[in-house]
Amino acid sequence: MARHRLYVTMASLLGVGALALSACGTDSQSGGGGGGGTSSTASIQVWEGWTSVEAKTFAKLVSQYEKANPGEKVSTLYVNSDNTLQKVTTAVRGGSPPDIAYLYGSWAPNVATIPQVVDLTQVVKQAGVNWNDFYVGERDVATVNGKVIGIPALVDNLAVVYNKKLFAQAGLQPPSANWTWSDFVADAKKLTDPAKKQYGTAYVTPGTEDTVWHWEALLWEAGGQLLNSGNTKAAFNSAAGLTSLNTLKTLATDKSVYFDPTDQAYENVFNSGKIGMLVTGPWDLSTFPNVKYGVQVMPSYPGTSGGHQTISGPDNWVVFNNGSAKTKAAEKFLLWLTAPAQIKTWSLATGDLPTRASVANTPGFVAKMNQALPGVDTFIANLSNVKQARPQITQYPKVSTALGNMVLSVLLNKSTPQAALAAAEKQVNQDLAGS
Repeated sequence: MARHRLYVTMASLLGVGALALSACGTDSQSGGGGGGGTSSTASIQVWEGWTSVEAKTFAKLVSQYEKANPGEKVSTLYVNSDNTLQKVTTAVRGGSPPDIAYLYGSWAPNVATIPQVVDLTQVVKQAGVNWNDFYVGERDVATVNGKVIGIPALVDNLAVVYNKKLFAQAGLQPPSANWTWSDFVADAKKLTDPAKKQYGTAYVTPGTEDTVWHWEALLWEAGGQLLNSGNTKAAFNSAAGLTSLNTLKTLATDKSVYFDPTDQAYENVFNSGKIGMLVTGPWDLSTFPNVKYGVQVMPSYPGTSGGHQTISGPDNWVVFNNGSAKTKAAEKFLLWLTAPAQIKTWSLATGDLPTRASVANTPGFVAKMNQALPGVDTFIANLSNVKQARPQITQYPKVSTALGNMVLSVLLNKSTPQAALAAAEKQVNQDLAGS
């Protein structure tokens, strides 16, 4: 539920606006120390936050690239991904950004304000890149105001992981692909047993973006939107918004929800057999060795235009301008790294979802993925249910704060759904207007 790379905090964005102004006077062609050498060399530096099997796999791919391209050097530096934006902005001020950095997709609007970020719009249109092979949610997050500022590095989505044993004990059939939120609510109630401290479902309640993005999927499925088409005013105070929040209110009223303000405790509670269903992502599957689980797509709201949507949290590889030679070398490496062959290698080795549809559709690929991580096939198929992305605006962190307070006020019975929507709408409109 809480893969940290999927959400952003206000603290991590402090100073970005000032950077955009202070950096405007720099010479973007002058090169920088972060790239490893002068701009006339083909040596590039990549800042990445991989650990464990991901780190080993990335190192192997870099070695493979260098062997296939004699004279080209790709040096890597581990940077905790939570801190990368702050470190990048500091490096840009000092004239020494990396050539490539792994940055959370939720940061894209702020990243786009940095003058040294390379516009990749024409790069992804090159023959053989097949930009449309990346899922729409990834492309939306990599594009800010019509400009491509990154190439997808990782993608996830939300689905429902359920405990098969608890469903059987409650006399419930496993959820089907056409189930509804009414089904979910009813199942959660039947799965709840206060005497056993057993809950039907769980919800993370730190009030962060992790609290928010779980609700946003419900809003979209109910046929609603967060903001208007121009991203100038709130649009969620609607019939769809009310429907989505009423779902959460009913779950809370039924006392069938385990509230987790830590954003982590739910893992152990589910693994101990005390939660029937989780709305979470593929990153959690390996943490449930004690549960015979199944995975199903998100429920839908019948009669609405939303359907079985989900929400995605793509992250990006971003290129910084350290001179034309380094920029070309960085672009060449990234296009190789994100080509189908390398994505297939990456996913099979790490269990991360493929960022390209063509890889997911390769015969036998999904079966191999599922052997190592049962249930991941549903998450791969669920990528086609990612229809839209969160608003690509620099004010989104403030919007998220207002929405987090809204969701919590309903879950914790501090406000009615309608009153919570109205209060959040007022705050979001003020934030968007800059007042």
